[in-house]
Amino acid sequence: MISKIVKSGLTRRTFLKSTAVTALSAGLPGASRAAGSTIRIGFLAPLTGAVAAWGKPGLDGCQIWAERVNAAGGIKLGDGSHEIEFVSYDNEYDPAKARTGATKLIREDGVSFIMMLGGDTWPGVQPVADKTGMLFSTLLPSDLSPDTSTLIAPAEVHPIYNVTGVEWLAENKPELKTAVMCAQDDALGLPSVATYLAAFEAAGIEMLDAPLLFDPATTDFAPVVTRLISKDPDIVCLDTCYSDYVHPIAEQLFQQGFKGQIISCTADFYDQMIAKTSEEFMEGFVFQFPDFDDPALNGSNINFTDPNGFYAEYNRRHPGQWGAVSWEYASIMDLWKAAAEKAGSASPDAVAAAMKDGKGKHAFGDADWWGTELFGIDNALVGDWPVVAIEQGKARIKDFRSIPDWYAKHGDLLVKHMQAYDQMWDQRS
Repeated sequence: MISKIVKSGLTRRTFLKSTAVTALSAGLPGASRAAGSTIRIGFLAPLTGAVAAWGKPGLDGCQIWAERVNAAGGIKLGDGSHEIEFVSYDNEYDPAKARTGATKLIREDGVSFIMMLGGDTWPGVQPVADKTGMLFSTLLPSDLSPDTSTLIAPAEVHPIYNVTGVEWLAENKPELKTAVMCAQDDALGLPSVATYLAAFEAAGIEMLDAPLLFDPATTDFAPVVTRLISKDPDIVCLDTCYSDYVHPIAEQLFQQGFKGQIISCTADFYDQMIAKTSEEFMEGFVFQFPDFDDPALNGSNINFTDPNGFYAEYNRRHPGQWGAVSWEYASIMDLWKAAAEKAGSASPDAVAAAMKDGKGKHAFGDADWWGTELFGIDNALVGDWPVVAIEQGKARIKDFRSIPDWYAKHGDLLVKHMQAYDQMWDQRS
């Protein structure tokens, strides 16, 4: 379960300055591979510690992905078919360990691609990426900047997709006119706050108070919730709070008698929230991450191979551990495999060129490479995103909404609020 990503106090700029010489002097060789050999993919993420829930479930999903691809004959390149093997390195969400891991994966393991959670660990890795030209992926597009030419964010554009939940809510429940919001005061909470503020403003929903930012070390959420609902809002927004916050806040909302609408970026392990509150209380809870047994994922627009079968196998092996990232790293591998087969090569530069040649096959439909206005570079894959609601104790996709369409109408609001919270790429240090 996600706990807390606390600001380390080490900025991107200072870390790069302190580590660049070491990394650049390492003289990293490029990955080499014999014809017919197994292709290795690096998995560089927190597998233990407070942030492991955004790493370990993804690695578990990738193992299932590799077994299925290998059983079907592997990946087909210009020199024949190759099996896929994942090589993991636990960076413990520490930038120095992430740098060591990236170096090992490239120099000793000969990987062709490295997937990361990103965030605070990316500054440690960037000098290695700059030196080697290795292709990396992140789940956090806030890592992107004009200087990150070999970094892509192909799975999710956090937190921009949150606009789709607010837009859907405004259209389907027009009686909801007012909202309040709380979030942890950190690198994930603040850009999400800016995004929700833009979405509520675009939807004509009035914020009754400024967002309530709490210390990431908070453990007692009773006072937070008391203050949050003191103005009798129609909507309580939980922003991108981690599960360690979403669960106790939902419990407090239940215990303090809140009867209105709840919207949140995530609702990982929502069955546990239902157990601690009630099915009636959680009915209609809106968030952004579906279970992959959802019938709506069987449509022709979906670019994830056999989502229902993947979900069943995942839960057979890891019961009760399905979360937001369980499918995301595997979906990146679908995109990488398609690009490598198109290029006929697993070479990082060839895969990157093929991947960005036209629209990308995002899990939820064909999407565009985008991001210059917010991230300074078009390395984020953006298209449709699902809106999910809990109905009778089960998460169900209510709709797919277009992020680019929303941005075309309301992008100025998003930029305005991002600037107010110092979250534009040229404001981040």
